[in-house]
Amino acid sequence: MFSNYIKPYPLGAYVEDGAIRFSFISKKSDCGVLIYDRTSGKRLYKLPFTAKERVGNIHCKYFRDLPACRISYQFYEENCIVPDPNARMFDQKHPYGKERKLHDLKAVIPESEFDWQDDVRPRIPYEDCICYCAHVRGFTKHSSSGVAHRGTFAGLVEKLDYLKQTGITTVELQPVYEFTEIPTEEERRAQLGMRDATHMPGAADLDRLVPKKINYWGYKQGYYYAPKASYAAGDDACREFKEMVHAFHQRGMEVVMQLYFPKGFTALEIIYVLRYWVLEYRVDGFHLMGPDIPADVIASEPMLAETKLWYYYFDTDKLYERDEMPEYRNLAAYSDEYIYSMRKYLKGDENMLETVLTQMRKIPPKMGRIHYMSNYFGLTLKDMVCYERKHNEANGEDNRDGNDFNGSWNCGEEGPSKRKKVQALRNKQIRNAMTMLLMSQSTPLIFMGDEFGNSQRGNNNPYCQDNNVTWLDWNDLKKNECIYAFWKKMVELRREHAVLRPAKENRIMDYLSCGYPDLSYHGENAWRPRTESYNRHIGILYCGKYAKNTKGEEDAFLYFALNMYWEKRNLAMPKLPAGMKWKLVLSTEEMPPATGIEEFSGGTASADHEKTTDEIKESKIQVPPRSCMIYVGVPVAPDKKKRKKRDPGVQNA
Repeated sequence: MFSNYIKPYPLGAYVEDGAIRFSFISKKSDCGVLIYDRTSGKRLYKLPFTAKERVGNIHCKYFRDLPACRISYQFYEENCIVPDPNARMFDQKHPYGKERKLHDLKAVIPESEFDWQDDVRPRIPYEDCICYCAHVRGFTKHSSSGVAHRGTFAGLVEKLDYLKQTGITTVELQPVYEFTEIPTEEERRAQLGMRDATHMPGAADLDRLVPKKINYWGYKQGYYYAPKASYAAGDDACREFKEMVHAFHQRGMEVVMQLYFPKGFTALEIIYVLRYWVLEYRVDGFHLMGPDIPADVIASEPMLAETKLWYYYFDTDKLYERDEMPEYRNLAAYSDEYIYSMRKYLKGDENMLETVLTQMRKIPPKMGRIHYMSNYFGLTLKDMVCYERKHNEANGEDNRDGNDFNGSWNCGEEGPSKRKKVQALRNKQIRNAMTMLLMSQSTPLIFMGDEFGNSQRGNNNPYCQDNNVTWLDWNDLKKNECIYAFWKKMVELRREHAVLRPAKENRIMDYLSCGYPDLSYHGENAWRPRTESYNRHIGILYCGKYAKNTKGEEDAFLYFALNMYWEKRNLAMPKLPAGMKWKLVLSTEEMPPATGIEEFSGGTASADHEKTTDEIKESKIQVPPRSCMIYVGVPVAPDKKKRKKRDPGVQNA
C-alpha cells in the first residue's frame, strides 16, 4: 500500500505514479489520514502515520487501494479532526451562509485537466490600468443583475463585456479562496481564548458572547488552495474559476486576488500559495493583506516577477540595484494616503492644495501605485456625498464599528434627499471625484458600482451584510446613467492622452528644453500657483511634448482647472505654442446628456465664463464653484474668410 520513500512536498493530497500521496504538518506523533467513500460519505480507512513516514514535522503516506475520484479525506490529530489546510477542493458544495462543522469539510482531489488553449496573461502596464474592486457574490447576486448565474464566478463572466465597455482592465476580487463565512464552534471558542472544552460556555452563552455573524468579506484564515465552492454556479469550482480567468484573458483583462494572511504566516508559506494560483489558475496578481507580511521577501521570488503584487509598500532600494529598472514593473504600493486627502479637498477643507498636488502626481520609484477615492471599506462614492456620519446600525454593534472619519460631506442633508439642489450638487461632487481620480497620474481604482452611483445606505463597514446593502443594485445603472456616461467620458479622455499616464513621476522640470516643464501649476497668474491654506483652486498644465500617443506623435497640451471653493474663482490660462489655442472639452458644472457619451463634448462651462465660446487662445477663465474643467490645446483652424492670392501666371479658363 505504501512507498518506501518520503516526498513531503507539495503538502496536501496529490496523485503520483498511480498512488495518492498525503502530506500533512503536525507536531504530534498520533496523527493520520481518514479516507471516506466520496459517494456515500462512509469512512473506509483510518491510516495512522508511522515514525518512518515522518520528516521533521511533516508526515507523508502513499495510498493505492482506491482511485482518487472515488474518495474524500481528512487528517486527524489524536481525537481531533483536521480538514486539510492545503485542500484544493472539498467534496460538497456547502450553501453560502449556512453553518458547517469542521468534520463536514472533506477534501477531494480535483481533476487537473483543463484546456487553456492559447491563453496569454495580458501583463498590462500600470500606466494603462484602470482597476475595479469587486465582491464575486455581491456583484451579481441582486435580481437586477440580469445574469443566469447570480453571485458566482460564472455570473461575473456574464458581466465581463460590461466591464470592458466601462473601461476596466484589471479586476481585484475580494477573497475567493475557501473560508467558513459562519464561524465554527472551534473558531468562536478560540476567539474567547477558551482552549479547554471543560470550560466551554453553553450554546446560548456562546451565541451571546460570539454571535454567529456572517463574514461576508472573508478576511480570515482560510483554505488558500481551494476556490470558494459557494461562489461557483456548478459543482466544480476549480474548473469554473479557470474558465473565468480564461474569459478575462480572452478580453485582454486581468484578475488580481486579495489574499488575507493573519499574523504568523511565513514568507515561504505565502510564496507557496502564490505560486500555486499562478501555475494552476494563471491569475495575474495578488493584493497581499494582513499584519506583518514579509512583502519584500515575497517580492524577491523569481517566479512572481511577471505577476502583479500589491501591498502597502515595497522597499525597492533593497529589491533592485541602484541603477536597475525592472523589465516589468510588477510591484505597486496600495495604501489609503490618497483617499482621505482627496476627499477632504473635495468637500472644501482648507490647507489641502499642497497635499493634493503631491497625491495626484505621486508614483514611487521602480513600481506602480494604486490610488482610489472609494473601496470595499468606508463609504461608497455616492455615499460620501450623501452622508457625513457612518450608519452601521444594521451590523448589530450599536454603530461602534467602522471608521469614525470618512472625509465626507452630505451636501446639506443627511441621507437620501428629494431636494433638486441637493441632488444636483451631489451629482456634481461625484463628477468632481471621478475627474480628480482619473486625472491623477498613478493607477486609478474604483469599487464596484461607483461608476453609476451605487449606495450602501451609509454603512461604511458592511462586513456582515449579505443582502441588498452590499449586493449591487443594477437598477441604478439606468437611474444614474448620466453619472455612468460621465465616467466613460473621463476614461476615454485618459486613454486618449498618454501625458496623463506616465510610467514615472513627473519631475516638474523642462528637461527637454522645450520651453515647458512636464508638469506645472498655475494660479490667478500663469506660472504662479497660490497654495496658501485658504486657497482651494489651482490650474495644472500637462505638457504633451513629454508623451507620445498611439501613433507615435506628440500628445496634446492639457489644462486641468480645479476649484473646490463654494464661490467662483479665476485662473490664468498659460500661453500655448504658436498656432494653437485652448478648447474646453469637459466641465463638471454640466450634467452630460442621458443619451450617451458620444453626445457629450463639454460645451461652455457656465454663464459666468468670461468667453462665450468654448475655444480660448489665452486668457483667464472663471471656474464655477466646486467644479473642474479640462482644456485641450488644439491647432488654430485656418480662417475660411481669407482667400488665396491669385497667381497672375495662371490664365483664366
